[in-house]
Amino acid sequence: MPELAEVEFFRKRWHQAAVGQTVTDVSIHERARVFVNQRAALAVRKALPGRTLLGSEAAAKQMCFRFSDDLWLGVHLGMSGELRVEPAGYVPQKHDHMVLHTAGHALVFTDPRMFGGVELHCGPEAPAWWARIAPSLLSPAFTVEAVAAFLRRRARAPIKAVLLMQERFPGIGNWMADEILWRAAIHPRQPAGSLRAAEVRVLWRECRRVCRLALATIAGRGDYLPTSLNAHIPASWLFLHRWTDGGRCPKTRRPLCRETVGGRTSCWSPARQKLHR
Repeated sequence: MPELAEVEFFRKRWHQAAVGQTVTDVSIHERARVFVNQRAALAVRKALPGRTLLGSEAAAKQMCFRFSDDLWLGVHLGMSGELRVEPAGYVPQKHDHMVLHTAGHALVFTDPRMFGGVELHCGPEAPAWWARIAPSLLSPAFTVEAVAAFLRRRARAPIKAVLLMQERFPGIGNWMADEILWRAAIHPRQPAGSLRAAEVRVLWRECRRVCRLALATIAGRGDYLPTSLNAHIPASWLFLHRWTDGGRCPKTRRPLCRETVGGRTSCWSPARQKLHR
């Protein structure tokens, strides 16, 4: 599933190509399940033509595009969604569920597995689906104290599962959670409430650090493609070593372990990440 940095990259792709341009037409896939219902799909098709893209923003695993006349378009990529930019006159393909046509480009939302979603809102105030997203990990609201309180309320849950809870760690997905815990030297099965004060501070610090690194390395690039992501990640990250059995920890050079923790495939370094009472 696209995580914080991948979502920011795709947002920039549409933004850089079409900000200031006016939508001339909208193509909607007749079987698209990225809309709540057919009525919502028709609303998008009717509302967007004639509107100009003014700006956009990404938050957590979602993005929002602001159009003229107070129109908000929200996009969630789900498991396999992607935003592309194609030449003007592009003909939608099988998995293209929404295409915004402009004079210069076609803005394509493609999603083979159809777990993504599209929201539409008209009004001067931010819609509820955007306003309720938790504060960014890089915002002043993401404090050590807030993290500690959240962990105490979920004391028995494995810390890996807690890191995936979007109400406190927006944008963190499976690989980012593993990267954070590896850098913090915390075992993914460690109960959240058992972390010492010093470990909570390290966890908070590494959440912010991995967020910054991911945004700079992935979202900061102009040539990102999902199939070539590995080429852009330094070998010093856990990321390149976590996907297959037989990988070794970049720090200890000892074998990595891969098991299901909290319902998700997880990777960690037993030599570095010790489970303590």
